[in-house]
Amino acid sequence: MHVKNPAYTCASRKSSRSVLAISALVVFSAAALLVGLQHPTVALAKGGKGGGDDLGVVSGGGNGLASLKTVAVPRPTNLARFIKDEQAAIALGKALFWDQQVGSDGQSCASCHFHAGADNRSKNQLDPGLRAVPPDATFQLGGPNYQLKASDFPLHKLANPNDQNSAVLFDTNDIVSSQGVRTFAFTNVIVGNSTDAGISIPDPIFSVNGVNVRRVEPRNTPTMINTIFNFRSFWDGRARSEFNGVDPIGNLDPGATVLHVAASGQAPESVSLIDGSHPELALDNASAASQAVGPPLSDMEMSFAGRTFSLLGRKMVAARALALQHVATDDSSLGSLSAMPGTGLKTGYKAMIQAAIQPEWWDSSSVIQINADGSRTILSAGAAAAQNRFSMMEANFSLIWGLAIQMYESTLVSDDSRVDQFLEGNHGALSAQEQRGMGIFTGKGQCSKCHAGAETSSASASSVQANGLVSGGSDTGFFNTGVRRINDDLGIGASIGPLNLPLSAANPAGAQGAFKTPGLRNVELTGPYMHNGGMATLEQVVDFYSRGGDFAKENAAVLSSRIKNLGLSADDKAALVAFMKALTDERVRLERAPFDHPELFVSNGSIGSTSTILADGTGNSVQDTIRVPAVGKSGVSAAPPNFLQ
Repeated sequence: MHVKNPAYTCASRKSSRSVLAISALVVFSAAALLVGLQHPTVALAKGGKGGGDDLGVVSGGGNGLASLKTVAVPRPTNLARFIKDEQAAIALGKALFWDQQVGSDGQSCASCHFHAGADNRSKNQLDPGLRAVPPDATFQLGGPNYQLKASDFPLHKLANPNDQNSAVLFDTNDIVSSQGVRTFAFTNVIVGNSTDAGISIPDPIFSVNGVNVRRVEPRNTPTMINTIFNFRSFWDGRARSEFNGVDPIGNLDPGATVLHVAASGQAPESVSLIDGSHPELALDNASAASQAVGPPLSDMEMSFAGRTFSLLGRKMVAARALALQHVATDDSSLGSLSAMPGTGLKTGYKAMIQAAIQPEWWDSSSVIQINADGSRTILSAGAAAAQNRFSMMEANFSLIWGLAIQMYESTLVSDDSRVDQFLEGNHGALSAQEQRGMGIFTGKGQCSKCHAGAETSSASASSVQANGLVSGGSDTGFFNTGVRRINDDLGIGASIGPLNLPLSAANPAGAQGAFKTPGLRNVELTGPYMHNGGMATLEQVVDFYSRGGDFAKENAAVLSSRIKNLGLSADDKAALVAFMKALTDERVRLERAPFDHPELFVSNGSIGSTSTILADGTGNSVQDTIRVPAVGKSGVSAAPPNFLQ
């Protein structure tokens, strides 16, 4: 392995925000109340009546801004039925999120979320458009192992950035995203080994001269900081608010069940968390858990093709936590467990699960046999070992994984930007230009119509609670903004799951090309932007919205009515960008607690270029690697570079 170790430290962190005493009733009451409140009057940058360029009063009604501290972290109503010790669950989730043993070949969740919760790498980060209809396997920009550069952006380049009808200088439906696993067919986990057994398969898309590089996902990687506020997660909303304990799609997979021990000493039984048969076990407000169970089995992201969660459970339950990576002794939630100067923690995942999760979800001596059709047979304790036989903890690992990652992500709340401070009454927190930008954001720029409320997203749990899952005839918080042609990616207009059910809760045909509105805190740090990663700078994003999108005509039948030519001046645009940069929480920029993290090794493309590449003799390339050092609660003194900086 070729390793670079520059003065480079990146991360996503864990928040000090307390979630211990908030019940679901309080969460929803507070969320509903917040949307109706009138937010504080803010100082004007200059005299005026508000609207247009001036600020005036920032009011509520769902669109007004407020400090994120005013929003309670959404929590599942029945969380106590699953979580035994919340701090232990947070530690478990953080360890699992950053642990490179989880992936089939060294990928962790953090491999794509290590920089302000997102990904700042720029080599081998292109996908040719595999979510297009039909899928596009042909690269138009660079190709596999390409080193992106600033001049490549935006991916839809116009002669006049202020005029969507001006000459198109360049256009591609390629996606800027994150590299994941190499192309292998999974054969087995090897207990005690971080890498799974598999058979390398020649990849006709992600290869250079017949030598495989890592595959790249077909959508841009969003930050997971503040993702806890999403009602639905992923760009297309497929990670549902109701967690079925098995996969991301909630009640769109009605056959999903988990194992439960009704009373100590009894054999486990299969139960549904989503069909209403056990309302006391339903997991609402759990889109973070639903999202978390997607990547570990994805053959684009973390897994060789064909791995199951039970087999991943077999591997991880037996593993020492973070065995390959150093953990700072002052890590905000793992420090007391650090094995420094050695790697990892002093404990293993089995003990961490036992401390964090209620025993009714793992404590049984029965042997669980998972049959070829996915059904389970419960065998007596002591049944002979076999490839398809598991402990209950292993068999329920998807449930445990999702809950633990959600608990960790519930702490990753960045609520102390200068905008938050300003909205709390510190009127010196923003410059005159930033205040003017806030006025444009809530006024003539119309940004707050979609980036609404304290969360700066109308796709938040509080927004759905106030407005319903469907509002204005469309899925609340999802919009077609004309970034790409509809057939480049159907977004929430697609169907999914064993029954091929629509993702949209509204009209699927009218939802084509619509995507979730992301929150904007720390947006300065999380480029590239949009679901296709097609814009490298905030200036390019503002140009896009000012001119009324790129494919408004092509998407006219489903384009959001909010997309129109805004005609922003150069000064308007500069003020708006300045305001968005003021949404950065310095704890995130400098990786201070709760955003500190363990050490991480991330692939940075392969050694070579798009035409020549260093092969390892197995059909795969030798990867270039960046070391992200462990960071404790005090963070770093110098911020790591952002995308293409």
